[in-house]
Amino acid sequence: MMDRVFDLCVRLLLFLAPRLGMTYKEINVWIFVIVWPIITLVLIATLVVQQIRIRRLRREMEELQ
Repeated sequence: MMDRVFDLCVRLLLFLAPRLGMTYKEINVWIFVIVWPIITLVLIATLVVQQIRIRRLRREMEELQ
């Protein structure tokens, strides 16, 4: 199953490469060295902000009781 998913992803990148004016390796760099880490950092920041908001709301609810 995983081989099929991998093969599909490779074929997709090989299909997209000439259409984007890039090589397969360049697309890999963009995805795994640039885009993925940025998305991960944004998700971590979102998680931290949400945790802060949850704590603040819990404190406010405790004060109302």
